[in-house]
Amino acid sequence: MSTLARARCTIGAHPCALDTALAAAVLLCMVAGSFVDPHGPEGISWGLRTPDVLSLTLMTAGAAALAFRRRRPLTVLVVTGCVSVVESVTGDPRAPVVMSAVIALYTVAASTDRPTTWRVGLLTMTVLTGAAMLAGPLPWYAQENLAVFAWTGIGATAGDAVRSRRAFVQAIRDRAEKAERTREEEARRRVAEERLRIARDLHDVVAHHIALVNVQAGVASHVMDKRPDQAKEALAHVREASRSALDELRATVGLLRQSGDPEAPTEPAPGLARLDELVGTFHHAGLRVEVARTDQGTELPAAVDLAAYRIIQEALTNVQKHAGRQAKAEVSVVRVGPNIEVTVLDDGTTGGEAADTPAEGGGHGLLGMRERVTAVRGTLTTGPRYGGGFRVHAILPVRNRTDAPAEAAAATKDPV
Repeated sequence: MSTLARARCTIGAHPCALDTALAAAVLLCMVAGSFVDPHGPEGISWGLRTPDVLSLTLMTAGAAALAFRRRRPLTVLVVTGCVSVVESVTGDPRAPVVMSAVIALYTVAASTDRPTTWRVGLLTMTVLTGAAMLAGPLPWYAQENLAVFAWTGIGATAGDAVRSRRAFVQAIRDRAEKAERTREEEARRRVAEERLRIARDLHDVVAHHIALVNVQAGVASHVMDKRPDQAKEALAHVREASRSALDELRATVGLLRQSGDPEAPTEPAPGLARLDELVGTFHHAGLRVEVARTDQGTELPAAVDLAAYRIIQEALTNVQKHAGRQAKAEVSVVRVGPNIEVTVLDDGTTGGEAADTPAEGGGHGLLGMRERVTAVRGTLTTGPRYGGGFRVHAILPVRNRTDAPAEAAAATKDPV
């Protein structure tokens, strides 16, 4: 910290001492100024003239009032204004008592708002200047009278300028503190969103693979005695699904590790490129799935690609759990203009009750799908089909929200 900064801190910590010192300095200046004779034979001259008792009393009262200028600025201004008026009327030659009123007016202007400064400043200038011109011993056009008007105006203007600068600096500090708080809140919000995304991924992974393990374990238990070969095949699928679940759990939980951890996963998040692999796991579980795609060559943002994959995964898991053993699912991925549409249908062979189960089960599957679609600014429609079954339809934008401003700028520059 510099010497000037330390001095400011010390002064700011003891305002009463500063005001007392200022009052003593003003009294010294007024007493010294009272020895000046502005009307000497050769112009302004110094003499050994002693001020009269009334002038000394008025100077002392005005200076003493300045010691309380921070606590009672308007009261101090009234006191110093009164003693200045008395000196202007009675003093001949006049002592510079008005100096205390100028300091008091400066304090009022620096500590109040601008409308108050205007009203109080004009009133003080009018009263002091009018008393000096109309009731003083000097002619109204004397330079001492004009000096009263000028110095009171300077005091009010200087105080208002200090107040404005102080308010400007405080506004800058407030904006900086608000920006800092906003950055901290944004960081906390992003952390919460990331935790929610990881929780959704964990739910999708666990729900999908545990559903497959449950189905295959049921098949193995059912045919264990009569068809051991088929039971072994089912158990092999259980082991494969469990291993895949562990791998994805490891990859997802690994996102919480430190960036420098050598064990952190490097495998990218799944997307539609792994759709055939996903469908294959359901084929092994006994679910008939047909896939139709017309999105070849479409490059999707990572968030949209992951959302499409998870929507299909969750929808097929719901079909596996709720639509019955003989259910059939149809998956379509179609590029339509600026969007990609993902649809998963099932025929609901067990009837309308099974078809309605995903919506009424109280689980988080449909809620998770809706949150994923909303996160990428898409739309999701789910509901039972006429005649039985269930339908999941998602419309996802091919380009994410950060690409839209660039396209708009390009279209503005080069319209077709």
